[in-house]
Amino acid sequence: MTTSQVQKIETEFPIKADAKEFYDVFCNKTHQVAKACPDIIQSVVIHEGRWGTERSIISWNYVHDGKACVSKEIIEDIDKENNKMSFRVLEGDLVKHHYKSFKFLLHAVPKEKGGSMVRWTMEYEKINENTSDPHTLMQLVVDMSKQIEAHLLKK
Repeated sequence: MTTSQVQKIETEFPIKADAKEFYDVFCNKTHQVAKACPDIIQSVVIHEGRWGTERSIISWNYVHDGKACVSKEIIEDIDKENNKMSFRVLEGDLVKHHYKSFKFLLHAVPKEKGGSMVRWTMEYEKINENTSDPHTLMQLVVDMSKQIEAHLLKK
């Protein structure tokens, strides 16, 4: 029997939007993600807690690989000073079909000459070795981030 282990994929890319403003959308104004990315995110609903607080439970209705999906997550860590936060998946398509555990980590870092670097990390434990790494999901998160950037720059 093979022992499963947590794996990780990361991506980092520049955006023109301010790091605090970008981070603020995910931390305090999460419900606005659906407005900024209607083709990817259908809705974001809070079940317990308040926007921008640890231990809050939210669910996302989104489209991934052409399929309607849902993810119920708990906001585990919030570091407002450093524009960092993490979401651990509690239930939904990811943990029902593909992974034993799944966590999204966001870090928005201000750049000296304006704009920011956005770093997304996914930590996951596969159900079995046939499960693929979540590269298409990472691309979805990057696309969502770029749409949020465009939404912020329109303001």
